[in-house]
Amino acid sequence: MNGGTVTLFVCGDVMLGRGVDQILARPGEPELREGYVTDARSYVSMAEAVSGPIPAPVDPSWPWGEALPLLESAGPDERIVNLETSITRSDAFEPGKAVHYRMHPANLPALGVARPDVCVLANNHVRDFGVAGLAETLDVLHGAGLRTAGAGRDAEEAYAPVALPLPHGGRVLVFALGAGTSGVPAGWAATADLPGVAYLPELTPATAAAVVRRIRQVKRSGDLVVVSVHWGSNWGYLVPRDQRRFAHALVDGGADVVHGHSSHHPRPVEIHRDRLILHGCGDFIDDYEGIPGYERYRDDLRVAYFVTLAADTGELTELRMVPLIARRMRLEPAPPEDRTWLRTTLDRVSHGAHLILDPDGTLALRKSAARAAP
Repeated sequence: MNGGTVTLFVCGDVMLGRGVDQILARPGEPELREGYVTDARSYVSMAEAVSGPIPAPVDPSWPWGEALPLLESAGPDERIVNLETSITRSDAFEPGKAVHYRMHPANLPALGVARPDVCVLANNHVRDFGVAGLAETLDVLHGAGLRTAGAGRDAEEAYAPVALPLPHGGRVLVFALGAGTSGVPAGWAATADLPGVAYLPELTPATAAAVVRRIRQVKRSGDLVVVSVHWGSNWGYLVPRDQRRFAHALVDGGADVVHGHSSHHPRPVEIHRDRLILHGCGDFIDDYEGIPGYERYRDDLRVAYFVTLAADTGELTELRMVPLIARRMRLEPAPPEDRTWLRTTLDRVSHGAHLILDPDGTLALRKSAARAAP
């Protein structure tokens, strides 16, 4: 916290399983049950074919690359990531799923090195290895002192927010939800006696009202609320009307930031009532580097979001977005031409937000630069 403001670091999907797990010091079993790939090491080979050799085994900091010194220099008050990976030794592949992600528990330092304050688990891969795999994931994270939101051993734990204390006496409350639109199976919904995720069957006014009731039950004066939502399809810039309305309802009901993720590339930024809505933060760490087919969306570009809020009101005072690029399963600074492309693209598709490119290559949206939302 600095001068009456709070700065949050948020990012999209952190997928440390499958190919990324295989380059770390203690890779798990490489078996996959995908239609065309049966060995996770194939994703390493594909990345190497595109970008060059990966010096496996790598240090735990390798996948984060230049994001780590960036985090240290920016000094955010809280760090929130969407951890889209089971952390388990289990080989109980969830039936009916085309893709499964798991990281060996011994590779947990590859997550811990980034020092996340909250690991969001409400997504469509956290239960890829069944209830036992989810239980092991929770045990490993909690055993390392890492806090989680959006999944739990029962509904009470899954839906409960993480409360992060702030120096001024308030808190950052992080709620996490997984929507059916992102591929979260309905059967993964946590219940009173079944481990699972905090599940949103539909993005309707009724489900938004239920989330708002939870916010109002917990939020106190001086608190800031982040609602982290795994929603939507993988590709494209169109934001469905029901998703925008859902996000607006959350802000109207007390959310200060809507942290959306699931898409493989960054999606529109929106400002509603001086609050930030990120419709899709894109991937941050994954093994997709050598997979062709959607090059026009530049899913090799990744964004570190630094969100600064007024501590007393929750209003957005500044948004800084640092473009990175994935090379050899490691994050590097994005070249100038790629930063320009990203700014132009996101500025064109965003709602009520005007993005500029600062001389240091950072994309920025300040309150004075925001346009009124339609």
